[in-house]
Amino acid sequence: MAGVRNWARALGFSQVGVAGVDLSSAEPGLMQWLAAGFHGGMGYMAAHGLKRARPAELVPGTVSVITARMNYLPRATPEGWQAIELRRLERPREGVVSLYARGRDYHKVLRARLQKLQERIAREIGPFGHRVFTDSAPVLEAELAARSGQGWRGKHTLVLSREAGSMFFLGEIYVDLALPATPPASSHCGSCQACIDVCPTRAIVAPHRLDARRCISYLTIEHDGPIDEALRPLMGNRVYGCDDCQLACPWNKYAGRSALPDFDARDGLSGAALADWLGWSEAEFLRRTEGGPIRRIGHERWLRNVAIALGNALAALPAHDARAEPLRAALRARAGHPSALVREHVQWALGR
Repeated sequence: MAGVRNWARALGFSQVGVAGVDLSSAEPGLMQWLAAGFHGGMGYMAAHGLKRARPAELVPGTVSVITARMNYLPRATPEGWQAIELRRLERPREGVVSLYARGRDYHKVLRARLQKLQERIAREIGPFGHRVFTDSAPVLEAELAARSGQGWRGKHTLVLSREAGSMFFLGEIYVDLALPATPPASSHCGSCQACIDVCPTRAIVAPHRLDARRCISYLTIEHDGPIDEALRPLMGNRVYGCDDCQLACPWNKYAGRSALPDFDARDGLSGAALADWLGWSEAEFLRRTEGGPIRRIGHERWLRNVAIALGNALAALPAHDARAEPLRAALRARAGHPSALVREHVQWALGR
């Protein structure tokens, strides 16, 4: 594996490992999670049944899985970044986008570089059967990562590493090669439950148990309809995703910076005024999010999310505060939007 590790690092990956394909011990937990409805509207989580936990059924002939992780903190991320990000949440008129989503779409970056890694291995040993995945198919990514030593499953369900926290992407190469598995990492959460305590919507219902239907990342990205009115005030100024459980995690003081410019934050996606975001036309939204992960939610859901954040900003201001009028003006400008979804959330926000 030494050669593979060196090739992976040259491609921007921070670690690679190997997992076997017997994930049978993970199947009961997956089925219980689905049975509880914790996947919400993510029908694709249930559509493939246990194929998600059976790599050799998903890709016949698979014998091993090469796993890889890639840091995504922007290269210029300063020390104390967790505190900096938490302070953004205290500025209600400023919109917040998850750190991973401020740069280029990670699907494109990881998939291309995993394919290059596969090609480099093939040049060394000859052609072999393979398929590359990056959060793009029924794959138990976190389970495979944990089994191959990338880290352990934190109480927030994300993979945690003692050397890199949790601020990284995961990818896999399913191969028909019998490779020796790398040893798993032991858990180091101990009695800490900072991630559980900090979750704004109490989506982490128990250690290692996430109800996606309450998760702000799910609500702002995956959910395509109206957002539960009881949850809207808890979303604060989070417009795309939520990093709170990671910002509270002590292990993320070791989070590594990306080796690539791809994940550097784009202009306009951090420190921006919510009123400006609500004013984006669809053409401007598409231009500003081109090649990035935010584009997948579309302009309509973007406006829905921003409207909620503006409503929360209005609620956070003292009565008769002059700073509220520009926020109301931005909302009123969208009150006649053609989308019923947008109109509903704008009216709710104005009522705040």
